[in-house]
Amino acid sequence: MKKFYITTAIDYVNSKPHLGTAYEKIGADVIARYMRLKGVETFLLMGNDEHSLNVQRSAEKSGLDPMEYCDQMEVDFRAVWDSLNISYDGFVRTTDRNHELSVTRFIERIAEAGDIYEGFYEGWYCVSCEAFKQEKDLVEGACPTHRIKPSWIKEKNYFFRLSKYQKPLLDYYRSRSGFLEPEIRRNEILRVLESGLEDISISRAGQSWGIPLPKVAGSVVYVWFDALISYMTGVGFEHDTESFEHWWPADLHIIGKDITRFHSIIWPSMLMSARISIPEKVFGHGWINHRGEKMSKSLGTSVDPLDAVDRFGADPLRLYLVREIVWGNDGDFSWDRFKDRYNSDLANNLGNLVNRVTSMGVRYRDGHLSGPSGSGKLASICESKLGEYCTAMDHYALQGGSNAAFGIIDSINEFINETEPWALSRDASRVDRLNQVLYDTAEALRIATLLLIPIIPNSCGEIFRRLGVSQEISNVRLAKDAVWGALGDRKVVSGSPIWPRLDR
Repeated sequence: MKKFYITTAIDYVNSKPHLGTAYEKIGADVIARYMRLKGVETFLLMGNDEHSLNVQRSAEKSGLDPMEYCDQMEVDFRAVWDSLNISYDGFVRTTDRNHELSVTRFIERIAEAGDIYEGFYEGWYCVSCEAFKQEKDLVEGACPTHRIKPSWIKEKNYFFRLSKYQKPLLDYYRSRSGFLEPEIRRNEILRVLESGLEDISISRAGQSWGIPLPKVAGSVVYVWFDALISYMTGVGFEHDTESFEHWWPADLHIIGKDITRFHSIIWPSMLMSARISIPEKVFGHGWINHRGEKMSKSLGTSVDPLDAVDRFGADPLRLYLVREIVWGNDGDFSWDRFKDRYNSDLANNLGNLVNRVTSMGVRYRDGHLSGPSGSGKLASICESKLGEYCTAMDHYALQGGSNAAFGIIDSINEFINETEPWALSRDASRVDRLNQVLYDTAEALRIATLLLIPIIPNSCGEIFRRLGVSQEISNVRLAKDAVWGALGDRKVVSGSPIWPRLDR
């Protein structure tokens, strides 16, 4: 693999991010960091979706011009992502001039293909979703996601011939079984495709906040049609040909399960019409629930990710979301469960192990650990767990990857209890064995820490420092560094607990 281009959904800026939004970004960041750890040139794109009617209304409530409001929200969103240590390479805004150029040219291309026509739309429209709803999709007359009754609208619009691409899409799905994951999302979309597609409106009349529809006065591009094109804008479509040719198609779109249809039906159809390559994969992750409810700003069930960061730091939150929830499934967040995970995984397990290994090294060898004279039990375990880790992470099984790393950590604790370095230190005839045990525990801990870099990068940098590893984590690579004995002699240092135990 020469390159890896990964995107997250761009976010409505009608209010600040909640933990459910942060979950998507953290998962994408873990995958991006893993690809860099493999030595693959990687580009992670994020951004803001700013042409929503909800955004315009939020700006009006704030007493701001929509553009001023969006500028401020960019600052707020970036602050959240930076606090969570999200290593994004690009940040696209749908109000960017380059994006307007991308959208205009894209629509011209599908118009040239004969896939745009004028007509009337009449039906239900959910303002919170910024999406049209069919009667069969409503639950007791309300949007199933936001639980509000949609508005009935009738207006003259321009339509995209989505129905034209039903068969090509079905053929594509049948030839590319891995295009949409997890399997439950793929099965849902196949049922939709097999039941038939209707053409969709790509314009809204009588609105000024949005990208003007080319050659049509008084209409703007429908917000979803506008937003999807941002994935190409972010890597240079129609303004940086060299960059676009290098990065496109995207290798992985990560999105929430509630917007899977947009990304796995409408988006590939748009690309087919414009004669542009379709992304390699779309992954629809589950929702984060809080007290049994989907986290939602409009439903008032959201948790501010900065609350967790301010109280515990970014890495404990990142680890909780990866370890607690199977990537792709729904999961639940509670403060009590978060503290339990913090204490069990970090304070009692990894944190305590770091203290044990470094303290013994300092106490018995003044911190100086000699390089390997051979390989033993821990070396074999590390090799096995490395294979498990790569297999899991290559398939975006983030929980499985973290489990492999913690499998090494558990094995180190067992090894220490079996070999009893404190007893070896009292027997002068066993000095060589003590040296080997101290080195092996430190080396296995180094490899386990290396595998956790995508998940808890800041903490791994601190553990490396205590283990005498001077290498910057951004320069660590699996192929050369996850090898037993890759780091020979080193000097370890001890310190205060990285993660003090929390009272529940």
